[in-house]
Amino acid sequence: MPFEIIRDDITRVAADAIVNTANPEPVIGAGTDSAIHRAAGAGLLAARREIGRIPVGSAVETPAFDLPAKYVLHTVSPAWKDGMHGEEARLRQSYDAALALANRLGCNSVAFPLLSSGSYGFPKDRALSVAIRAFSEFLLTHELRIILVVFGQDSYALAHGLFGDLRAYIDDRYVSIAERTEYAQNSEKSDRPRIPNRPQFRAEARYEPKAPCPPMGGNKHGKASFFTDFTATTAEDAATFDGVPAAGSLSSIFDHVESTFSEHLLDLLNECGEKDSDVYRRAEISRQLFHKIISNKHYQPTKSTAIQLALGLHLNLAETQKLLEKAGYALTRSSKTDLVVQYFIEHGEYSIVVINTALFDCGLPLLKTGSAN
Repeated sequence: MPFEIIRDDITRVAADAIVNTANPEPVIGAGTDSAIHRAAGAGLLAARREIGRIPVGSAVETPAFDLPAKYVLHTVSPAWKDGMHGEEARLRQSYDAALALANRLGCNSVAFPLLSSGSYGFPKDRALSVAIRAFSEFLLTHELRIILVVFGQDSYALAHGLFGDLRAYIDDRYVSIAERTEYAQNSEKSDRPRIPNRPQFRAEARYEPKAPCPPMGGNKHGKASFFTDFTATTAEDAATFDGVPAAGSLSSIFDHVESTFSEHLLDLLNECGEKDSDVYRRAEISRQLFHKIISNKHYQPTKSTAIQLALGLHLNLAETQKLLEKAGYALTRSSKTDLVVQYFIEHGEYSIVVINTALFDCGLPLLKTGSAN
């Protein structure tokens, strides 16, 4: 899984490397620095003293000692002043330095705190924006599992103000699956048991028949006309539904089967003219999974994988819906996760790091990036 965001204590996260928000001098600072030294044991400070001073925007490694990792990557990030002194550029240098060091050390995974957002006073939304850009760009050219670890009860308000009107967008479009008020009010008037979680339909979505229902007396074959007649014997009875003949010959139905998900994906790849590697990296799925999909015309992906490939291809909303349809899925208004994805597609934002951060901020499941199918 190339990118995850979790709420946890970073000293308990198992990864090849854990990033420490180090003090420039070889002393134990506050916040994350103090927690990491406490969990690692006295050996970490001794190793840190051998390094000496660390400039802002650079990173060095030490063993992790008692932490569940191989390395601690010490990076010095900037303190916030007023946003007019190059703080964001220097914070980006800190992320880039730590990522490059993890890559040089051959790490497969690295856990980051949200740098500078604690005792250094960086506004969380601006600190998160820098982290998102750094992770997104790094993952376009590298395979590394990046874990952003946030701590505390404010984690679900991490991106407050960063994603504009996302919550209003969801509230305006979400069709909840809660029981309607009038069902509860009328429940005592019926002998039928109450059914929990009835769909709540908006007024404009109610079905109104355009013409009276036909009588149930029967059709010319003596069968109830309320049902479709699937044993037609005349040319008139062989009318089509959406271009597919109504049952007379099963083989005629198979003649109208459309392309599969894999076949449609291959068509889209040919149309976009990009390298396959660029697409599956942006989609944050593994090369192995990607080739498994395109080499099997009947491959059935998960909904998350189908969405990620749509994002990797930078499809618009209609194109995304068509690709999902090939796998038997759709973006719906009854799923808040779907609405978050739809929001970013409509806004031309295809970074899965951004979308997963927004999903986390809303308390929703993340897209399952990595090698899962």
